[in-house]
Amino acid sequence: MADKRDYYEVLGVDKSADEKTIKKAYRKLARKYHPDVCDEEGAEDKFKEVSEAYAVLSDSEKRQRYDQFGHAGMDGYTAEDFYQNVNFDDIFQGFDIGNIFDMFFGGGSSRGNRRGYGPQKGSDIYTEVPITLEEAFNGCEKEIKITRNELCSTCHGSKSKPGSNPETCSTCDGTGQVKEVSNTFLGQMVNVRPCRECGGTGKIITDPCTDCHGRGYERKTKTIKIEIPEGVNEGNHLRVSGEGNCGDGTGLEGDLIVTIHIKKDKRFTREGDHLYVDQQISFPQAALGDVISIPTIEGKEIEFKVSPGTQSGTIFKLKGQGMNSVRHHGRGNMYVTVQVVVPKKLNSKQKEILEEFASVSGEEINHVEKGLFDRVKDAMK
Repeated sequence: MADKRDYYEVLGVDKSADEKTIKKAYRKLARKYHPDVCDEEGAEDKFKEVSEAYAVLSDSEKRQRYDQFGHAGMDGYTAEDFYQNVNFDDIFQGFDIGNIFDMFFGGGSSRGNRRGYGPQKGSDIYTEVPITLEEAFNGCEKEIKITRNELCSTCHGSKSKPGSNPETCSTCDGTGQVKEVSNTFLGQMVNVRPCRECGGTGKIITDPCTDCHGRGYERKTKTIKIEIPEGVNEGNHLRVSGEGNCGDGTGLEGDLIVTIHIKKDKRFTREGDHLYVDQQISFPQAALGDVISIPTIEGKEIEFKVSPGTQSGTIFKLKGQGMNSVRHHGRGNMYVTVQVVVPKKLNSKQKEILEEFASVSGEEINHVEKGLFDRVKDAMK
């Protein structure tokens, strides 16, 4: 996928373009390069290119994944995955929609055979899974419950009562599709659409299954295990193939889309593959230097040398102590912000030493006299 052009460049829009702008740009280019109206060499390839760009950028989930990972984020998508949510009827009023799908799904030129409306893949279902930052670092396995459409165990998706047969649809003569002729600015065009009478199945159910009431599917809850890879980030999506809803009258399931949510961690803050942590040290440690222990996301501690004279707010980088990366091998860094803690209470010995320190340093300390409330509180101790 490395040879592909940037989708925003293909459509000629900015990365900040809204849905309306993207749709307008695609309609203009698609009508220009549609093989039914353009005889230029390579027009069909250009049409496919702009259509693929639109299919991704018009889908909020695919666009987010593309913005985050580029073309690599589209790996694993089939042609059907790209175009299943695109409303081409809205874009190509007057064009033969069947021809358009032929080009996308391997049917050859748009002037070739029409695409039939056969068994369709089921829809995807969506769920969310919360995990800890440590689980995101190490990767983990989670059990989740999902409720989905599964083929009816009685009629096996036929929708008819066992022993009965559906009738052939008289509107489409069992083809599942009807043709409509319309006049457009491009001339007379033929639209091929699913038959509304039978829903594109070519059959009319006269004696529906009593268990699923003619739907062909049942709602069932199941528990599945999913593998969450190390390095996942907030909002990442995992696709589990074949765990979505079953298709209408078929066993072709859609997919399960799992959105990852990472719980707030008490110790670490995460930005990408990097971790940030605050580390408190005392004034003597900051002034004299020390070797301190710093906790890591792995649960162990590492020793770190604090140089003499370290100031509060100083940030140190611990290379390779951040998160595992989901995109490549290796780890991010951990950034430690030192916070010098000033004691709120001092005993007489500590006061004496600090006053001597101030005197040696040439500082004159003007002691703040306690107020009435503080004196009363001290007297009650």
